[in-house]
Amino acid sequence: MSKLTVASGISALLMAASFSPHSSVVEESATTPPDRIVIELVNVNGSGCPAGSAQVSVSPDNTAFTVTYSNYMALAGPGTQPTDFRKNCQIALNVHVPQGFTYAIAQADYRGFAHLERGATGLQRANYYFQGMSQTAFVNHNLNGPVDDSWQNTDVTEIESLIYSPCGAQRNFNINTELRVNAGTSNPKSVSFMSMDSTDGSLNTLYHFAWKKCP
Repeated sequence: MSKLTVASGISALLMAASFSPHSSVVEESATTPPDRIVIELVNVNGSGCPAGSAQVSVSPDNTAFTVTYSNYMALAGPGTQPTDFRKNCQIALNVHVPQGFTYAIAQADYRGFAHLERGATGLQRANYYFQGMSQTAFVNHNLNGPVDDSWQNTDVTEIESLIYSPCGAQRNFNINTELRVNAGTSNPKSVSFMSMDSTDGSLNTLYHFAWKKCP
């Protein structure tokens, strides 16, 4: 378990009930807690994030946190294993919020690289939920070959749809992500892949915070 301590304050994480890839960006709350925030990486599990391959950090102004992957790739084609076409990762975070505040996640930005042969397809999806509460629906982003380039997707929720962590309760915040590649009608001699992975071998997935005071 790793702890990340944030020296300056702002609020707590904003969670979306129904992320939409096309909705407008929510405005950040003007309410900011005076005390520091501590995020514990409680658990990382999945074929896309083997032990030691995912890291969590918080932005200096506390408006966002980043999950960095180093071994998150789905691929299909000759020489690959039957399970390689789908990779997933579930991350559980314990966000210690200053007393009197609560949080949700308003926006998530995902980045990576894809090489998809003509006829192949890729899928990136994610959902989010607090421990003991209903999961949100998956938000899907599709990619059709031919592609040989970086990709970026954004999930955004409207402010009126935000679901906050219950005041006074300590609930883990869970993030489920998934990559899939389907060879489809592509050349059977070629490999297609999609990764959450930048040119330096890691992908930064950014989650934006917003906050409010508890009653």
